[in-house]
Amino acid sequence: MRAHRLITVPLHLPAGVAPLRELATNLRWTWHPPTRDLFADAAPELWSRVGENPARLLRALSPERLARLVGDEEFLARTRELGAELTAYLDRPLSSAPAVAYFSPEFGISASLPLYSGGLGILAGDHLKAAGDLGVPVIGVGLLYRSGYFVQSFDDGWQRERYPRFEPEEVGLSPLSDADVHLALPGHGDLFARVWVARVGRVPLLLLDSDDERNAPADRALTDRLYGGDTLTRLRQELLLGIGGVRAVRAYCELTGTDEPEVYHTNEGHAGFLGLERVRALMDEAELGFPEALEVVRAGTVFTTHTPVPAGIDRFDSGAVADHLAAAIPGVPVAACLELGEEAGPGVFNMAHMGLRLARWRNGVSEPHGALSRSMFAPLWPGLPVDEVPIGHVTNGVHAATWAPAAPAPGLDDDALWAARRDLRARLVERARRRLRAARTAAGSRSGTETAWVDDCLDPEVLTIGFARRVPTYKRLTLMLTDRDRLRRLLLDPDRPVQLIVAGKAHPADDDGKKLIQELIWFAGDPALRRRVVFLPDYDMSVGAELVAGCDVWLNNPLRPQEACGTSGMKAALNGGLNLSIGDGWWEECYDPAFGWAIPSAGGGPGRDEAEANALYDLLETKVVPLFYDDRPGWLRMVRAVLRDLGPRLLADRMVTDYVGTLYQPAAEAAEGLTADSYAPARRLAAWNERVRRAWPRVGVDGLRASTVHRPPHDGRLVSLRADVELGTLSPADVEVRAFCGPVDDDGELVAPVSAPMTPTADGTAYEAILVPPHSGVLGCAARVRPRHELLGPGGLGLIRDTAPAGEVGDGHTATGESQ
Repeated sequence: MRAHRLITVPLHLPAGVAPLRELATNLRWTWHPPTRDLFADAAPELWSRVGENPARLLRALSPERLARLVGDEEFLARTRELGAELTAYLDRPLSSAPAVAYFSPEFGISASLPLYSGGLGILAGDHLKAAGDLGVPVIGVGLLYRSGYFVQSFDDGWQRERYPRFEPEEVGLSPLSDADVHLALPGHGDLFARVWVARVGRVPLLLLDSDDERNAPADRALTDRLYGGDTLTRLRQELLLGIGGVRAVRAYCELTGTDEPEVYHTNEGHAGFLGLERVRALMDEAELGFPEALEVVRAGTVFTTHTPVPAGIDRFDSGAVADHLAAAIPGVPVAACLELGEEAGPGVFNMAHMGLRLARWRNGVSEPHGALSRSMFAPLWPGLPVDEVPIGHVTNGVHAATWAPAAPAPGLDDDALWAARRDLRARLVERARRRLRAARTAAGSRSGTETAWVDDCLDPEVLTIGFARRVPTYKRLTLMLTDRDRLRRLLLDPDRPVQLIVAGKAHPADDDGKKLIQELIWFAGDPALRRRVVFLPDYDMSVGAELVAGCDVWLNNPLRPQEACGTSGMKAALNGGLNLSIGDGWWEECYDPAFGWAIPSAGGGPGRDEAEANALYDLLETKVVPLFYDDRPGWLRMVRAVLRDLGPRLLADRMVTDYVGTLYQPAAEAAEGLTADSYAPARRLAAWNERVRRAWPRVGVDGLRASTVHRPPHDGRLVSLRADVELGTLSPADVEVRAFCGPVDDDGELVAPVSAPMTPTADGTAYEAILVPPHSGVLGCAARVRPRHELLGPGGLGLIRDTAPAGEVGDGHTATGESQ
């Protein structure tokens, strides 16, 4: 009989075990092993059946079992101790860092809360956990996907998806009492969303849920699936996340007496509409015009891009965006909003462009990704050289307590360190066998002969290589299969074998990714190989944690430069795993021969995969395998170096500290500077911006003259520069003029020039400077004019005027544009 209606029966716990409620509903248990052990010991078999989820465990405990726990003095003592420890953790004073609202389309907190699909969400979860540990006052904001991402199974190697629903109370979430948010949709009425609170240690995570009885059936399903539905669904999800998310933050702060955030952090472009809602609120409540409100919002907004390729950016039809904005944020000029998301193609609204233009503080997620982002998004600042595009980087980090709770200590002697790593490998082998056995049973394999091989597949004594991640084509899941005979020889070597454990999910709409998984599963299904290579189904955080802990080597072979960071290899390193990776993302930034091996990149061209696969095989055959089997002291020296020297650089604590120091604190100060005196500085800055933009076409720099100056102690080494500067209606206080001098490359570009400020001459018609050149010989000289204002942020207005190269025909200065 099918259930006609669902009802939630309140949980009642006897007084002695009452602390279990708080321990179960605060997600700190996901990275606190003693708390997990307490729940596992409460009912071991039930713990496994409920997916190791404390909230589900408590609801499923029988009265008889509860009675036994109440009578168990040792269990009660542990419960009291852990409850007191959690209370002490929550009561620690917060740091003096600015208060931040952190928006992300997905959050990877735990496998039992399936609100993530890959690295973006895992990173967001680690960010919240580390912020709470450090006492940074953060509020997380996301969407509650009732069916999450998906559960993965296979039919002849082809990925199938299943979307089991869950109820928020089952995973420890609680409703934000008397609070919901709503926004108007065009020709549709209001979309309502309830707000649920997940407590991630000391950080509240607000999750918006459209499954509300006031909504039509289609609207109730809007937040059902992560990255699900058509383009209109995605657009409305992102409107709800951004606009509804800001309203949820304000409701939470009002209900709890919490100060409103000083900084809003947009984790990728999906949440970018949050900036427009903040503009609307300032226009309504502070009676600011759009330009002034925009300056205030920009000053206090951080935007992080994770996208290394344009194809990874959400784009929507401009007409659809216009209709939705007119309904959702009335009074805000729609045309000006559309300009923020404008890109080269007509009628296209680019979410990353809007996010970048709505934020003064922008970053990539590794050093090479920051450089790539400056190049990729340079058209948004057409007046700036690529290296001056205002996008920096904060390299991702990972939460050690989540991903390396049993990591060995680098100070162990060789025997103990080898034994610790062997224990982690053996645990992985056992858990992999258990997962394979369960998957084959679920798929209908009843015969013992069909699953007997699982009992001795893999080997805790064999060099183990791991590969686990989402499966878009650029990550090249099957690069390892390029030369199958060569790979077979590595796997089946009688004296020095290798075993390979792989996991991953393809997006439900990505048939190319599914084909890669099927190809690998078919390869692993060969009876001669299946004890040495396995594909673990239903990749999630639990599978990932087992793999990064137990593998000796972590393999990553994306198409360079399409890996923004690649944090799975960081997690392996925290456990003492060595990386074998293409030089991209964090590995390019942190690589050292003491930490692992860099697979040489072959550049572009049709033979790239074959060349890089051969380089991978060469490294395995000549470096990795011999070191593991023939030089244990050498292998352990690398493990120690990774644990001691590399690990501390990869921590989420370091990442969050970097965000606070380089982005959050400057953003909070900039926003405060614009809001003082009833927003008078914001009004001044907006007026100045408009005046400078109107005047800029008349600005020019020409007539550059250079000579050497003999002045001790720099006799013959000083260069005097003088340039004619036309400012039109601007004054010298509105601009900065700088002189540059340095070597010149074959294209006439200055290379690493020295520079100095130029000052106006007495008559104000020219600017001059004296500087020390980098060396003698033939050098190039130039001058540059750009706007200057004490309230401008990095990149300024994106306006510059340069002197023309020597001999170039023209008006003597380059015409440059600006970012909106």
